[in-house]
Amino acid sequence: MRLEIGEITINDIQFGAATEVKDGTLHINKKELAKITAQDDRVKSVEVFLARPGESVRILPVKDVVEPRVKIKAGGANASTDASTASAGASAATGGIFPGFMAGVEQVGSGRTHVLKGAAVVTTGKIVGFQEGIIDMSGPGAEYTPFSKTQNIVLKIEPVDGIKQHEHEVVVRLAGFRAANYLGEAGKNVKPDNEKVYETLPLLQQAALYPNLPKVAYVYMLQTQGLLHNTFYYGVDVRQIVPTFMYPTEVMDGAIVSGNCVSACDKNPTYIHANNPVIEDLYAEHGKTINFLGCVITNENVTLADKERSSNMTAKLVEYMGADAVIISEEGFGNPDADLVMNCNKIEAKGIKTVLITDEYAGQDGASQSLADSTPLGNACVTAGNANEVVTLPPMDTVLGFPEVANVIAGGWEGSLAADGSITAEIQVIIGATNELGYGHLTAKAV
Repeated sequence: MRLEIGEITINDIQFGAATEVKDGTLHINKKELAKITAQDDRVKSVEVFLARPGESVRILPVKDVVEPRVKIKAGGANASTDASTASAGASAATGGIFPGFMAGVEQVGSGRTHVLKGAAVVTTGKIVGFQEGIIDMSGPGAEYTPFSKTQNIVLKIEPVDGIKQHEHEVVVRLAGFRAANYLGEAGKNVKPDNEKVYETLPLLQQAALYPNLPKVAYVYMLQTQGLLHNTFYYGVDVRQIVPTFMYPTEVMDGAIVSGNCVSACDKNPTYIHANNPVIEDLYAEHGKTINFLGCVITNENVTLADKERSSNMTAKLVEYMGADAVIISEEGFGNPDADLVMNCNKIEAKGIKTVLITDEYAGQDGASQSLADSTPLGNACVTAGNANEVVTLPPMDTVLGFPEVANVIAGGWEGSLAADGSITAEIQVIIGATNELGYGHLTAKAV
């Protein structure tokens, strides 16, 4: 499967008469965006705001972050990089971004996709679950989140009265996807500033490519504990599936999307799924130091029987691929630590080396046990930092959303929000602070 990504650099965002990209600026018809975002009988109102890097702006509670993308051409054919050819190819496309939600369920991950690189749709509004978070566009909090560096189109969405929490999440999630699809269309006929090509062949061909290099697979653990802890693959709740193979390029077209309200620091927003840095780095090393075979996606379960089933099948699939080593990434903490350790133990037992990516909940003093489970076989582990570290976020001139939720979101406590608007809390409250795909800057080392 071969996917061409055309990156259109967005350096600024402005409201304007038409939604279009000109000279690196995304101009947005505010009224039209709000109307499209609100195309759901369960939406009472939508307000649209802009938040740029360096501004004195705080967004909370953040529910999801989505990158605008548009499918230019589906299938494996080579696509021209000039805008006129790209436009002609668009009419023949059969796939689309966010399959199972905004498009049909046709296979994605091949052909050509354009990305508004540097732009992000951020959804906010009344709180759905207590595990939502904060984005500060400046100050010390901005150093912990990757989304202080993006040009953010912020949607404050209010569902109709009386809606249940799980449906509230659905309404806001789909609204964010509609907005991202609408904005992504602005890049359809724009010549990209940067071109990238990713390709993974069918397994037997892929395995034979570089016989002298170690064959590496990626085990992509997805949050699926239910109760607002959901992730979707082609529109299906991953809790309902057994582990399966996936072409790495599928995620770049939105095959995996977030539907969860887990702790802000280590949830994978839809934006980060589409820009999975583990996949990016494995492709970068493919043919140089490794032979990147592809991905196995698996779920994070609640019951012991489900954990056993999924970890057994994950180990079997990795063995069936003929991998010499795997990277395993986790999403969340606590209960999912057991899934991480079971995957590690069972894959290592087959003689396949593992590298684990997680974060830590080691207490505010850093002295507690970092994970809820452990194994001596997990001796190659990358950490994204300690989520219990405490930080004080100074007041901002503008707050988009509802600042009072700082007292109840995970990582905060009653009194976290001070009278002057500052917030003292664990970095657990910040979106992406300890992201377990490594989409950030924090780590730790043994001493």
